[in-house]
Amino acid sequence: MALKRQNELLATYSMASMTDVIFLLLIFFMVTSTLVFPTALEVNLPQSSEQTAIKPGTRVYIDKDLQLYASFGETEPQLLAEDQLLTFLQLTQQQDSTQFIALYADESVPYGKIVEVLDLTARHNLKMVLATKPASVNDQMLRKEAIRQSLETTVAEEQ
Repeated sequence: MALKRQNELLATYSMASMTDVIFLLLIFFMVTSTLVFPTALEVNLPQSSEQTAIKPGTRVYIDKDLQLYASFGETEPQLLAEDQLLTFLQLTQQQDSTQFIALYADESVPYGKIVEVLDLTARHNLKMVLATKPASVNDQMLRKEAIRQSLETTVAEEQ
């Protein structure tokens, strides 16, 4: 009696193992992406109710020790001396003149230092904005209530 072997190959294959690998990779990248920190500088920004979604091309940081750092694009911030700041900003504006410069100053930085940096860029026709963190809803409501009360007090005093 002759037994026949089935040497027929299947033209399909199971995708189950491939989807398992894809899901494992997805989970791996999701977990590792939470460990990435955008900058190593700790700067406590002042709060503001107005925000913009535009990402700045160049960033200038002033930390609580009044040290200046600057970065262009996604590079790490570099420590700069005050006399090097203007040269750095002019070079970055030559690379991309449509972008603006964002100033990230710690809350404890004196106002005069912030104005000094803003004035430096304004004198050389560079576009700079002051970065802030969004104010919470409670802070905004408390401010509005304080303004309303001060207006009522002013009106009552005038009468």
